[in-house]
Amino acid sequence: MAIRPVFTPIEKPPFVELINLEFEWFPGFSISQAQKSISSLHSAAEKSRIEPILEISTKSNSVYGRSLSAFNLNLTFQEGKKITLECAFQGSKVFENGGPYNNLYFVSSLEAKRDKRLQSSGKLIEFNLLGDIFPINPQTVFYDWLYLNALDENKDIAEKLLDFNGFSDIAFNPKKSINCQARSAALFVALSKLGKLQEILESKENYLSFMSSDESDRNSQQLRLDHFL
Repeated sequence: MAIRPVFTPIEKPPFVELINLEFEWFPGFSISQAQKSISSLHSAAEKSRIEPILEISTKSNSVYGRSLSAFNLNLTFQEGKKITLECAFQGSKVFENGGPYNNLYFVSSLEAKRDKRLQSSGKLIEFNLLGDIFPINPQTVFYDWLYLNALDENKDIAEKLLDFNGFSDIAFNPKKSINCQARSAALFVALSKLGKLQEILESKENYLSFMSSDESDRNSQQLRLDHFL
């Protein structure tokens, strides 16, 4: 058995509710094993009346869910070039002893995530996206910014998210990671339904102000998660 979170959009800060569910885990690295675990997690979610639910990852049994993975979801970069959200995220990291490693913008998503410099450059101190500086607190602020903008840019894909009430990412383990594409998707749905998304995305300043005002709620949610785990 395992415990993993499912994320649901809500109408008040922090706009995403994290619900931990216990389900049968199917060990192994194959896609088929991962999809068995996904089905088991989704069955547990449905028993908790969280439905319909979408798995967002490269292991998703839904083509749509796979297209929303950070490895596949594209952003328009400088001079109209397209890069994946994963490359934008990893290539913008600034550490005590190096970065940003901008060459990661133009490699594959997997190469960007596995680049050894990301593990050997010391403590993460900020994000620098082509001169735009983002803080590391609130903890998911930069990743959410990328994901929300990518969805806003790909409206034909994004609109379908509004049909779902829950989101999962089978590879996400809160003990090891902070950012999660399923959580960002739930945030997109919440802000869209509240009619706040376009206002927030008008400028980086609007966005950071809005997200920072919600930091205390996010921290309390994380504390509840740490206590549960």
